[in-house]
Amino acid sequence: MPVLARVIESLGIPTVTVTMMPDLAQKFRLSRIVGVEFPFGHSFGTPHSDALMLTVARAAATALEEAGGPGYRLDVASEWPVPIEVAYKTWHPPEPSPIVAAMLKRRAQEATQASAPRE
Repeated sequence: MPVLARVIESLGIPTVTVTMMPDLAQKFRLSRIVGVEFPFGHSFGTPHSDALMLTVARAAATALEEAGGPGYRLDVASEWPVPIEVAYKTWHPPEPSPIVAAMLKRRAQEATQASAPRE
């Protein structure tokens, strides 16, 4: 997404990124960031939750209006309607996708290598 937002911004069209990872979005220096603490795939809230979706959309409009330059961030204070731990567990499939499995394997290997005694 950061690349697409930058391309669109370079054309003179302002963008707002609504993300579950606002810290990472800041690291990539996106111009306007709206942070939400929702499960992946649900940037604007739960299905049929008009009030929550409107809250996030209004935050995005506010970010568009208030941002004076790169680095603007606005976090939405709304909470997910069920405990986040429950939401994440129900969202994840029972088996990780091949790419996630490969990433977890690589992470485990790197952790093993990092903890191995150096010669």
